[in-house]
Amino acid sequence: MTKMEKIEPNHVAIIMDGNGRWAQQRGKPRLFGHHAGVKRVREIVECCPDYGVKYLTIFAFSTENWKRTQAEVAGLMRLFRRYIEREARALLEDGVRVRFIGDRIKLDEKLVALMDNLELLTAGNDKVHLTIALNYGGRDEVTRAAKRLAYEVEQGRLSHNDVDAETLSGFLDTHVLPDPDLVIRTSGEARISNFLLWQSAYAEYEFTPILWPDFCADDFGEIVSSYGSRERRFGAVIA
Repeated sequence: MTKMEKIEPNHVAIIMDGNGRWAQQRGKPRLFGHHAGVKRVREIVECCPDYGVKYLTIFAFSTENWKRTQAEVAGLMRLFRRYIEREARALLEDGVRVRFIGDRIKLDEKLVALMDNLELLTAGNDKVHLTIALNYGGRDEVTRAAKRLAYEVEQGRLSHNDVDAETLSGFLDTHVLPDPDLVIRTSGEARISNFLLWQSAYAEYEFTPILWPDFCADDFGEIVSSYGSRERRFGAVIA
């Protein structure tokens, strides 16, 4: 087999970690770090076209984050509402299409309405596809997908013989998105924290010690550029 081509990442996913530690290092409450982290989102979204990144998925709030203090969770929910209200017009004008993945059942009605409206508002955009994982967990997503698939079989619309990896993928929250090529985690932690478990089966990973509020466009560009030197084999052997 000939040497495989080096491909630039079309889809980058980011686990935005380190907001709380960043704030604590400055003697501030954790929510101060979350506010700083939100400001970084715009910078990274805006630089994606410079590096050929068409799809960006960010991990905003996990199914496990409900275990945090009530004050922090409430503050995060206010922050999400404020982000949508303040950024909607800029996202529309910048050609960004926004999608949300995750289970919306536990989210309050006002936030869900804002999410729905932003998705509808930006549905015609195609410059950058921004997906925000909110109340999201990889295992939860696969479980929900399996339940929907099982229901289709139960109703006779699918045969059990029709069920394969591609069929299950069609029931995931991300069924309209390509799988991520590169997953970045900030803050120095080297774990994937239940993020895009199915979709990232063959993704490249980069763990950087930079805390998310300090993670700038140059850092993003450096990691994306280094991805081009990697050889993605997808299980094949390089001759």
